Amino acid sequence: MTEGRLWGARFEDAPDAAAWRLGRSVESDHRLWAEDLAGSRAHADELARVGLLEPADHAAILSGLEAIAGELAEGRFPWQDTDEDLHGAIERRLIELRGDAGGRLRAGRSRNDQIAADLRAWCVEAASRLIGRLRVLQAALVDQAEEHVATLCPGYTHLQRAQPTTLAQHLLAHAWGLDRDAQRLADARGRMLAASPLGAGALAGSTLGLDPARYAEALGYDGVAANAMDAVADRDFAVELVSAGATLAVHVSRLAEEIVLWASQEFGWARVGDAFSTGSSIMPQKRNPDVAELARGKTGRVIGDVVALLTTLKALPLTYNRDLQEDKPPVFDAVDSLELVLPAMSGTVRSLEFDRDRMAASAGGGAALATDLAEALVGGGWPFRAAHEQIGELVTALEQQGRTLDDADPDEIAERLGHLDAEAVAELLDAAKAAQRRDISLGPAPEQVRAQLAALRQRLEGAHD
Repeated sequence: MTEGRLWGARFEDAPDAAAWRLGRSVESDHRLWAEDLAGSRAHADELARVGLLEPADHAAILSGLEAIAGELAEGRFPWQDTDEDLHGAIERRLIELRGDAGGRLRAGRSRNDQIAADLRAWCVEAASRLIGRLRVLQAALVDQAEEHVATLCPGYTHLQRAQPTTLAQHLLAHAWGLDRDAQRLADARGRMLAASPLGAGALAGSTLGLDPARYAEALGYDGVAANAMDAVADRDFAVELVSAGATLAVHVSRLAEEIVLWASQEFGWARVGDAFSTGSSIMPQKRNPDVAELARGKTGRVIGDVVALLTTLKALPLTYNRDLQEDKPPVFDAVDSLELVLPAMSGTVRSLEFDRDRMAASAGGGAALATDLAEALVGGGWPFRAAHEQIGELVTALEQQGRTLDDADPDEIAERLGHLDAEAVAELLDAAKAAQRRDISLGPAPEQVRAQLAALRQRLEGAHD
């Protein structure tokens, strides 16, 4: 009696206990029960269509599968230690509930095409869930940006102040990265739906007249895999999901890192809400941006999931190999991690309270407007090389005196340069006007930022991804 095993009659000895523990996958693949049952319903219908199931057996199988679905959904399914995997457990239970009819369902299919279909269908839904969650985070960034179209802040390169920009422009940079993540996940989902693997059997289909196109139609696929061997061996869809998830995690991590910096006393740009902060077990005064730190930390885990999955796949001969039992844990872990992180980061972003005055005070500080001076000289006919050197020498001379451009009087700068008057210099060293001067489609000028906001709002409101 093999019970929850789908093989065994050709063996004289039962599996060794250690080998059984190694090969048993119920603890992982039980998560695919809804997808497995959907495929089983479609298979029962196809067996009935070709005359391999009598109407009574067909009805018994479908009602048995419905009963099993209820047990699994409510946590009442009677798992047994002899269940090797999800497929075996469901067949064992179906036979318990419906007798010999349950033993007819396996005709014409293999665990190879079954698990490929189950995991693919799960990845389709996971991609949709991740898109929905990242859109919520994207909306939080857009809402914050809308409040800060005119809020000045420094832009950075190398974590050194570079040029003035606006907080809205900065926040929308993160929102656009998330938009690409949504596109990547939607693209991956489209390829998942393009190729149903059911009907491939172990690797060459069956001789029973089953129609792969009918499975595809019943389960909502757009088409059928072109090659049975590829259908059961392919895990590109899982790699694409986890890879897109890793890129998404990196984008979230970059945002999280900036929140950690902004909330520090050294920056003092933002305060994270109480609900998204934690304290210290020893230091009463501490207010830590732990949600952002945890989001940053989870990214390494998701990247590791990509590496784990690719390493499992890298040297597998066609078609199915038992190594593929290890394809599911990294997929589940990556999606689970992101589904934890995204809502928490959405709340964190919405909770941020920004110190507009502090940010504005540092926007044009130091030599942040040096480029504006150089470009003004270029506008007067100077070669940029000469203008760059002239302003660089001015910045150095001021530094040697312990001063910066914003400390110097416009008359002094005009005198040193000899090509700009004091009034022009004063306007060039105004951070707000510097942002307004950058009036190009992708720049920080208020009207351009409002155009970005409108474009993102349109994407969010019309998103059907």
